[in-house]
Amino acid sequence: MQESRLTLRVYYEDTDAAGVVYYANYWRFCERGRTEWLRERGFDQQILMDETGLAFVVRTVQGHYLRPARLDDTLTVVTAVDATRRASLEFSQYVDRGTERLFTATVSIACLDTRRGRPAPIPAHIRQSIEASA
Repeated sequence: MQESRLTLRVYYEDTDAAGVVYYANYWRFCERGRTEWLRERGFDQQILMDETGLAFVVRTVQGHYLRPARLDDTLTVVTAVDATRRASLEFSQYVDRGTERLFTATVSIACLDTRRGRPAPIPAHIRQSIEASA
């Protein structure tokens, strides 16, 4: 699948007492990466929720911390879809500093009907767009 790249800088607020990026912030960076991946394909999550009551929610995560990022580092979040299912997507994500890999993640998201609180099929036009970017 086609990758999306998001560049961001590490700010003081992203770091812990040891001066490295706090572990939970890698998940925030990945969330931004997935949001931009969808946005690049023409899908705004707020509009989707307002118009259809559907939202993408995290179902499972697995992460590997390889090296620390530090204040003022420029990071690249790489996002790609590995699998598309009826009501879910599986993403591979990486956080790099230049050519150095700092963090890897696999994230499964589900399409949720927020009005009923139940899983829902991914709308056909979104599935088609995702499959076309393969």
